[in-house]
Amino acid sequence: MTHQPSCPLLLAAALAAAGRDWPVVPLRPTGKRPAGHAEDRCPGTGRCAEGHVTPEQRATTDPDLIRAAWSQRPYNVGIATGPAGLLVVDLDRLKPTDPIGAPDGATSFKALCERAGQAVPTTYRVRTPSGGEHLYFTPPSGVRLKSSAGQLAKRIDTRGWGGYVVAPGSVTGEGSYQVADPSPIAELPAWLVTLLQDPPAPAVPSAIAWTGDASRCAQVALERECAAVLAAVEGQRNDTLYRSACKVGRFVAWGDIPRHVVEEAFQGAGESIGLPSPECRSTVRSALNWSIRTARPREAV
Repeated sequence: MTHQPSCPLLLAAALAAAGRDWPVVPLRPTGKRPAGHAEDRCPGTGRCAEGHVTPEQRATTDPDLIRAAWSQRPYNVGIATGPAGLLVVDLDRLKPTDPIGAPDGATSFKALCERAGQAVPTTYRVRTPSGGEHLYFTPPSGVRLKSSAGQLAKRIDTRGWGGYVVAPGSVTGEGSYQVADPSPIAELPAWLVTLLQDPPAPAVPSAIAWTGDASRCAQVALERECAAVLAAVEGQRNDTLYRSACKVGRFVAWGDIPRHVVEEAFQGAGESIGLPSPECRSTVRSALNWSIRTARPREAV
């Protein structure tokens, strides 16, 4: 059976998600990957002139922008889970390559709940075209959880910061994503929060061990900008990380300091203030790529 996506229906799905204050991003028609270019093919122009803009950063709840995008093509709908304040547990079906008798995601999740002495939570659920399920939760206030793959068990992934989930109403060649249980979204149980939290990242040492490859000016700049990241307030941390990495990127372009030294320092600073590791890595890489590409010659500064 061939499933033909409809622009009006998909637009309605995107607006419905945005109406719940869930930022959405276009996914490829009948697909699950974001529309647009990947980071490794970023042209560095247009909206990416100052560094690659990720799907999470592009996601929006603006009805006008959503109508403009979905009037062009029958895009599927992605929900940026982190900005939406969601943690979605993805229970996959078994793959043909899985061993006979292996548990699928739903079975493994039920076993996790039993070991925790808890019932399987009642919450908003979406059934996927393959027969899997997405369980929607809200993390506790102040808890920032990144996406994971197999961290809870095989065939169980989670979508939080740095990820997205395909919204109900989206259509693939296998069928459509449909709401299986419209119950209110439950708060993520504390025992699941514990399982999904990373151990605290080591703090960036106050004194950095510098190599002879870095000039004194580059050393001071990196130390100053790492301190700015560590002092960033909630809501501005990723932006501060990006701006600070941009400022130090010119020293990498000039050969004053190795790129890997800068990346490691900012990665540690970002993780120390609670930014997820993949988000730090993407932000620092984008900032340095832009800064190195646009750096003026030293003598012109």
